[in-house]
Amino acid sequence: MRRSSILWPRSGGLSSRRREASTESHTTGEAEVEERDVFATFKDEEGRFTWHDPRDILGLYNAAHLRMHGETVLDEAISFARRCLESMIPYLKLEGSLAHEVIRTLAIPIPRRVRIYDYKYYISIYEKDNMVDKMLLALAKLNFNLMQIYYQQELKLLTRWWKDLQVQANFSFTRDTIVENYFWMAGAYFEPIYSRGRIILTMVMATIVILDDIYDVYGTPQECELFTKCMECWDQNAAQDLPYNLKFIFGKVLDNFENIEDGLEVQEKYCSSYLRKVLMEVVRAYITEVKWRDARYVPATVDEHLHVSARTGAGQLLSCASFVGMGEIATMQSFDWVSNMPKMVHALCVLLRLSNDLAQPYEQEKIPLDVPSTIDTCIVEHNISLELAREKIKGLIEESWKDINEEWLKPDKAQPKELLERIFNLTRTMEFMYKQGDVFTHSHAIKETINSLFVESFSEI
Repeated sequence: MRRSSILWPRSGGLSSRRREASTESHTTGEAEVEERDVFATFKDEEGRFTWHDPRDILGLYNAAHLRMHGETVLDEAISFARRCLESMIPYLKLEGSLAHEVIRTLAIPIPRRVRIYDYKYYISIYEKDNMVDKMLLALAKLNFNLMQIYYQQELKLLTRWWKDLQVQANFSFTRDTIVENYFWMAGAYFEPIYSRGRIILTMVMATIVILDDIYDVYGTPQECELFTKCMECWDQNAAQDLPYNLKFIFGKVLDNFENIEDGLEVQEKYCSSYLRKVLMEVVRAYITEVKWRDARYVPATVDEHLHVSARTGAGQLLSCASFVGMGEIATMQSFDWVSNMPKMVHALCVLLRLSNDLAQPYEQEKIPLDVPSTIDTCIVEHNISLELAREKIKGLIEESWKDINEEWLKPDKAQPKELLERIFNLTRTMEFMYKQGDVFTHSHAIKETINSLFVESFSEI
C-alpha cells in the first residue's frame, strides 16, 4: 500500500500521475502523449469513456480537475465521471468508506481540498485498511497531536491579542471571528514551521474583517470617504475629523500593522510597505463599492464588476501577507510579483469574489442598500434568468481554476513552488468556505471541523 494514502485515498493516484505528466514533460508533444497514455485506460476501442471499478472512476474525476485551458478531453472526463459517480451512490453501502469518498469528492474533488481539514478523516480511513502499517499510523496520529499543540498555543496568543484590541467589545457591529479567521488561515500553511506565518496572516485577516464591516455595514458614505483618505495618509494625525468610533478603529489598524512589522527581522521589514500598498488597493475598491451602492449602480458587465470587486475579497492582500511568513525564500522580487496582481493571484481573487456571491441567498443580494453582486450584473449583461446567470458564474469559477492549475503545474514557474503553494492553498480554502454556502459567516456549519482540528486529539496512538 502506498504510504501517501494516509492523507489521500488510493483514488488520488491518477491525480499524481496527471501532475507528473504536466510537470515532467518539457514539450507540448510529450505532455500530450503522456496524457493520452494516462487516460487511454478509461476509453473503449471507439474512444468513448468507460469504466469497470468505482475507484478508477473516482481517480479519473479527481485527476481531471487538474485540467487547464484547451484540455477538452478532461472537460469530457469530468462530465462523464460525475454522471457515473452520481449514478452509483444508491448502490453503495452508505456507511462504507467508498460511499463517503464518492460523496466528498462530488462536493469538492481532492485537488481542491484543504489537506489539514481532511487530515483526521483520512487517518480514520487508513486505520480500517486491511494492510494498515501500525507504526505509520501511530506516527501520523502523533504528528497530528503535536501540530494541534502548536495550533492551540497560537490560538491562545491570537485570542489574547484580539481581546486586547477591544474592537469587538466596544463596537458590536464588528464580527467576533478570530477562531474562524485562524481556522481559515491555517489552511494556507498548516505545517509547524510556519507558526509565525499563520499568526501574521490571521492578524491581517482579522483586520480585513473589521474594514469590511465598516464599509459594508457601519460607515455612512461620507464617513467611508473620510476613512479612506485617512488610510491613504497612514497617519493617526490625519484622523482628527473622523468620528470617535472610526478614529479608534483607524488607530487599531495602524497598531496591527506596526505590530506585524515589529515582529519582523531587520532584513524583512521592507515587506510591510508591500502590505500597506496592497491594503490601500483593497480600501480604494471598498469605497468604489460604497459609491455603487449609494448610486444604486449596477456595473454593465461582469468584467467591469470584477475590476473592482476582485480586490474587495482581499485575496491579493492575503497572498502578499502569506509571503511574509515564508522567510528568506520570499525575496523583494517575490513581493514585487505578488503585489502587481499576477495571473495566479488574479485567478484567486476572481474565484473568491464569484464563489462568495454564488454562496449568498439571492434574496439577500436584493436588499436595496447592498452592493450589487456579480450575479446581478450577469443578469443585466446577458438579459438572462437567475438560474442561467448562476450557471455562467459557475463556468467562470471553473475558468479561474484552470488559470490556477496552469500557473501551478507549468515547469517554468514565476516563483518558487513553496510560495505558489500558499496561493494554491488559499484558493482551496475559498472552495471550502463557499462551495456549500457561506460557512465563514454561518460558522456553525464548520463547528465540528474546527473542534476536530483544534480541540479533539487522538487519545489512543
